[in-house]
Amino acid sequence: MMRTNVYPFTAIVGQEDMKLALILNVINPALGGVLIKGEKGTAKSTAVRALADLLPAMEGVKECRFHCNPQDSHHLCEACMEKSKKGTLVGQSVKMKVVELPVSATEDRVVGTLDIEHAIKCGEKKFEPGILAGANRNILYVDEINLLDDHVVDVLLDAAAMGINTVEREGISYSHPARFVLVGTMNPEEGDIRPQLLDRFGLSITVAGEHQAEQRVEVIKRRLAYEQDSEEFVSIYQKEQEELGQRIMQARQLLPQVVIDDTLLTLVANMAIKLEVDGHRADITVIKTALTLAAFDGRCSVTADDIKKAARLVLPHRMRRRPFEEGVLNWEILETLFQEQ
Repeated sequence: MMRTNVYPFTAIVGQEDMKLALILNVINPALGGVLIKGEKGTAKSTAVRALADLLPAMEGVKECRFHCNPQDSHHLCEACMEKSKKGTLVGQSVKMKVVELPVSATEDRVVGTLDIEHAIKCGEKKFEPGILAGANRNILYVDEINLLDDHVVDVLLDAAAMGINTVEREGISYSHPARFVLVGTMNPEEGDIRPQLLDRFGLSITVAGEHQAEQRVEVIKRRLAYEQDSEEFVSIYQKEQEELGQRIMQARQLLPQVVIDDTLLTLVANMAIKLEVDGHRADITVIKTALTLAAFDGRCSVTADDIKKAARLVLPHRMRRRPFEEGVLNWEILETLFQEQ
């Protein structure tokens, strides 16, 4: 019999950094996505699909191809804006889903296409939605992202950062909301991503198989139990799933109220200077991540510990490195800065 139940997110053994990075991006998609590096069989795709299933249903506009939020008037597509003006927006309950982007995808397949001939003949825009349209308010999952064309990766990261996808052809343009959680996974042995693109990912973590016998045994037991009776297995984690889902939703609501002290802003700036991180994206992302960590913990103010946790997720892949070398974060420098705080 085919299993229809998704493996529970809370049943995944270990991989705490990966789970936290995914949760933070779901709370705050403005973080810019997460790149997960690691060997095969480390629950990367399982965690992504499990997280989408974990979250409670959200409200979306009925028959909207972009799944617009009827309560968010600032991020509506053109059709929903017109309906909003007329007072004809009708909402419905929709579940967050995982939209997968194949490695062979072309730019047109990703961003969508404009029918120029129709525009000239009829004087109106005709847009054929791409993958980004379906990804709005969902998780966009790209396995083996290092094998994707660099230009397509650039387009994805632009849309993830701006929250908008704009298609321009022959002087005609069309824009629609594209606020999604970008998750890219890759095996470093199969090639790397250019440093310029790597820096655009908000968070990056490296995963590996469990090295403790007890942990590996637990992974095996849970997987066998799930395959034997997925319904029974899912029911065991039902309460934990609901509690985590509610915690994430509460963090989303709390996030706009979270504040950070100027002394911590200075700490982040000094951290970037000492580590010789290029540009300002790292500073901003550390701060955004720290704000999100505080919200996830149910607090309205950021602490130095939030900054430290954020640095572990944000800085390693932004460290200067030589070709074919991994970025290495000097924790001694960070520890010294925190002790001086």
